[in-house]
Amino acid sequence: MTTSTHLLRQRRFAPLFVTQLLNALNDNLYKNAMVLFVVYQVYNSPETETFISGVATAVFVLPFVLFSATAGQLADMRDKAKIIRWIKFAEIIIMSVGATGLVLAARGVQIEALAIPLLFTALFAMGVHSTFFGPIKYAILPQHLRKDEVLAGTGLVEAGTYVAILVGMMLGGALPIMASTIGVIVIALVGYLVCRWVPAAPAETAETKVDWNPWRASKSLMSFSMNNPELRYSVLAISYFWTIAAILSVQFIPLAKNVLLADKQVAAVMLVAFSAGIAIGSVSINALLKGDISARYSAASVLVMGGLLVTFYLLCRSWNLAPAGGGLFSVGEFLAQPLALVLIANLLLIAVAGGMFVVPLYAFLTTRVAVNQASRSVAANNLISSVFMVMGAVVAGALGFLGIPLAEQLLASLILCAISAATARKLHATEAGRAPEVP
Repeated sequence: MTTSTHLLRQRRFAPLFVTQLLNALNDNLYKNAMVLFVVYQVYNSPETETFISGVATAVFVLPFVLFSATAGQLADMRDKAKIIRWIKFAEIIIMSVGATGLVLAARGVQIEALAIPLLFTALFAMGVHSTFFGPIKYAILPQHLRKDEVLAGTGLVEAGTYVAILVGMMLGGALPIMASTIGVIVIALVGYLVCRWVPAAPAETAETKVDWNPWRASKSLMSFSMNNPELRYSVLAISYFWTIAAILSVQFIPLAKNVLLADKQVAAVMLVAFSAGIAIGSVSINALLKGDISARYSAASVLVMGGLLVTFYLLCRSWNLAPAGGGLFSVGEFLAQPLALVLIANLLLIAVAGGMFVVPLYAFLTTRVAVNQASRSVAANNLISSVFMVMGAVVAGALGFLGIPLAEQLLASLILCAISAATARKLHATEAGRAPEVP
């Protein structure tokens, strides 16, 4: 099965798809409303803005480092549908805390003393929420889908995630804070109602004992992932990719404001273009591979991504335009500039290549291990990717404090593109050398 739209009509997939879509939508509506408010309304320093953007990324990602091992064990040893319901119920409480922070920020009440701490607390809690949801949204697919549908389902989940990110970013940049406050609570409530339709996905293992020691469990999880060659190369390649994405996401908003001299709506448009590109790439690769789970196009995809990053850097360096009346470009003014559409198209193509690179690798995580280990496989990836992403966010923040210009910071990702391509080649070689499966 090389097409995937039929899955959207199936109860075994549709409620999960909508639940994860709303999850990603709420994450990004909240995070972008928060970061854009802090960058554009609270601070007025490129170094501080890059630092705050980096801190926000790190705060959201840190729970993946701390709790991924536990999340993977729970998802393998318990009914995944029941866990989803508990997670989505917790989201309602978390978003109530975040909404309180947004209301205080909008009214200028104790912004640094209370509003920003509440905002970051809710952001961390949403990271915990996503840590426990992440392994399930991929690992549940082999339980509900046929083998020839897993790549299509994975591509749809990834595409849906990025469509939701796209919409969340647009809303985060366009809505007033008070509207964002209402939005995050409403989306949490709808997500909980929809998740109750996800079919049961009982544990497929006799194991019931969860290791609650995060250090010991994480060490065991990493050992598990590194001892399987296909899993090892998949996890490492995905981790390098998300490090690139972390560096770019930290840089986009300060880059829009301080290099392109554009307002927060333009920053949102850039993030939207990136998300739309990954969604397009995620769906396109399934048609190219015709349902086959393979890394044969991954190395080429990430090398194309690196080449496009160089082009994006050159476009940013060539940008020497400023609004006629001072201030910042609005979306209309920005798009009227000679290089603007080329720059946005280039950013879109970077992400298309990224989506084509990463989606088959996620399918490896759930199809190259026993079914009763699929959640731990995804959790292992989340743990290691998160460590890499935190390092990427820290590096991006450090580059800003060292005074390296924002445009030049983009080039830091080229090294990771080369490493990702080499890892993807190793994965494809390992895949080619694997013994054929017995029907």
